[in-house]
Amino acid sequence: MITRADAIIVGGGIHGCSTALHLCLRGLRPVLIEKDYAGRHASGVNAGGVRQLARHIAEIPLSIRSMDIWENIGDLLDDDCDFDNHGQVLVAENEEELDACRDRVAELNRHGFTHEELISAAELRRLVPAVAETCPGGIVSRRDGVANPARTTTAFRRKAGRLGATVREGVAATNIRQENGLWRVDAGGETFEAPILVNAAGAWAGRIAADLGEPVPMKAVAPMLMITSRVPDFIKPVVILRGRKLSFKQFRNGTVLIGGGHLGTPYPETNETVLDWAKLHESAETVFALFAVMRNATIVRAWAGIEARMEDDLPVVSRSSKHEGLYHQFGFSLHGFQLGPGTGAVMAEMITTGKTNTPINDLAIDRFTGRSAV
Repeated sequence: MITRADAIIVGGGIHGCSTALHLCLRGLRPVLIEKDYAGRHASGVNAGGVRQLARHIAEIPLSIRSMDIWENIGDLLDDDCDFDNHGQVLVAENEEELDACRDRVAELNRHGFTHEELISAAELRRLVPAVAETCPGGIVSRRDGVANPARTTTAFRRKAGRLGATVREGVAATNIRQENGLWRVDAGGETFEAPILVNAAGAWAGRIAADLGEPVPMKAVAPMLMITSRVPDFIKPVVILRGRKLSFKQFRNGTVLIGGGHLGTPYPETNETVLDWAKLHESAETVFALFAVMRNATIVRAWAGIEARMEDDLPVVSRSSKHEGLYHQFGFSLHGFQLGPGTGAVMAEMITTGKTNTPINDLAIDRFTGRSAV
C-alpha cells in the first residue's frame, strides 16, 4: 500500500526534524524517515555550539535568522533545550592573529554585519578571566551560546510529531524515485509518496544526490570531542582559537567539553568511527597550556560523530537544479547545529511559497551542477 503525504524528508537530524516541524506549522503533513533514530549522528553528538561567530559570509544571513529562533526556542519547542547565551569568544594568541581579527570585523562591517566585535586584552580577560596573559585580544559574538544537541533534535522531532508529522525511525529510505510527478520512497515494508522530497540525510545525502543526477564534492568526516573531569567554575562563554583547532566550553556541573575540528576516521556503512588519540592529545595540551585551571583535569570520555563535509565547507540549502519538487539540505561541514532552526524555516518557506527572503543563493547545489532549472 502507498501512503500519501505532503512531503517526504529523508534524514532525522536537526535539519530534517526542523524542516518537518516548520512544514507542519505551515499546514503540511510531512513524513520523516530516519534510518537510525533522530540525532543519532552529527546532530545529537556535536558540541552544541549556537554560533554566529567566525562564519563564512555566505551563510551569515541564515545564521542570523536561526539566532532569532534560538532566542525563543522554548516557545517553539516547549523545551528550552538547555540553551544559554553567554556569548562565544575567538581568542587571538598573538598580535598577528589579532590583526587578522581586526580585518575580519572590518570586512563584516563593510557587508553590514555587526554581530562580531573586536575586543582588547582587557575585555578578553573580563569575559574569560582564566585565559593566558599573553593573549592580546580577539572577537566576541555576544548573542551566541550553547544548547544540548541531543535534547534539541529530539524536541524538534517530538513537536513535529505532535503537530501531525509521520515519523519513521529505524528504517532506511530506499528506492527513491519520481513517478508520475510524485516522489516515492520505500521505508521498511511501507511506501510513501509526495510531491516534495527533501534530502536531509547528512553524511549519506551525497549518495542520494548523486543517484538523482546531482553529484557533489562531499565526504564523510568524524569530528572528535572529549569531556573532562570536573574543575572549578572558570568560564561562561564558549571559547575558540583563531590560529589552532580548538573550541571548548564548561558545563554547569564543572566538566569541560573540548573540540575544535580534529577528525577521526568515519565508517558510514557501519555507523562506526575510530578516534585519533594523537590529535585528541594535541587538543588537550592546547587547553592545558592556555588555561592553568585545567592542568589537573583528566579526560573522562571521547567520541566522534559522522558528518558531511563539502569541498568548500558551505552547506547545500536549495531546490534541485534538475528535478521539480526536490530540495537539498545537507553538507553543513562541522558547523550546522546553530543553523538547524533557521534552515528548517527557510526550507519550509521555499516549499510552500516558492521563495525565501533569507539570502541563500551562494548555498545552492547549482554551484556544483550548473544553473537551476526549477
